[in-house]
Amino acid sequence: MSGTVGVVGAGTMGLSIAQCLAEGGYDVVVADPALGSATGVAAAVDRLRTGLRQARLLAPHRAGEPMARVTERISWTDRTAGLDRAGYVIECAPERIPLKERIFGELDAVCPPTTVLASVTSAIPIDRLAASTRRPDRVVGTHFMNPAPRRDSVEVVRAPRTSADTLQRTLDLLAAIGKTGIVVADGPGFVINRVLMLTVNEAAEVVGQGTADAATVDRVFQECLGHATGPLRTADLIGLDTVVDTLLVLLECTGDPRFRPGRTLRELVDAGRYGRKSGSGFHKYPRPAATAAT
Repeated sequence: MSGTVGVVGAGTMGLSIAQCLAEGGYDVVVADPALGSATGVAAAVDRLRTGLRQARLLAPHRAGEPMARVTERISWTDRTAGLDRAGYVIECAPERIPLKERIFGELDAVCPPTTVLASVTSAIPIDRLAASTRRPDRVVGTHFMNPAPRRDSVEVVRAPRTSADTLQRTLDLLAAIGKTGIVVADGPGFVINRVLMLTVNEAAEVVGQGTADAATVDRVFQECLGHATGPLRTADLIGLDTVVDTLLVLLECTGDPRFRPGRTLRELVDAGRYGRKSGSGFHKYPRPAATAAT
């Protein structure tokens, strides 16, 4: 697939996906209301360059073109109307059902009829988002993991009305940027977050009840089960605010009370302890520069 790819959202995930696309040779347009000022654009460009530098430091064997050439492929707009020439759009807005439904309606109105509309939603059923469009056959889920440049696979969600052509275009796009799509059926939380969010919620309650501290919980998962980081460091990387939003979506879409965010998670989020992006969550981290919403 060739042409321009649109990305909705200039937060952590949106910028990291834009980075992957630009490094793969695509022209990218990033749309976010925060990009309506020179200051907002400058902040996004700065965070993009930081991401590129980190990727080159952590995986120098993957470094390709000069950073300047990659960043030149990305342009910025504060309106979804600026994506009217994109052949493929990836939506990375916050995990709020009404917000995503509104964005999909806007994209359906401004994008060509052949444009595929993909969502990086953590838990919202793809067919629910497709219902906000007149092209449900061209709507698909592309559940990238954070940090996107360092993840080799993507959970691809095929809704009941997603066409074979849309699915193939998605897998081809992912392959072009060096990633493998793993296809699953539609449903709240798909595979990863249907399981992971329950694990995080329960692990947080283990900490809250005093059974073990966060470091010990993660160590048990790492050393006894072979997990790379453990559930609570994973939650800190995702963002505890995003974890809570995802749990609330799962609670709404399934009616299962197990997805109700526990007290420990809610208290951390209420205190502004979102994880890595705020400098502390279950663990402490070097405080990062201010970023846009994820």
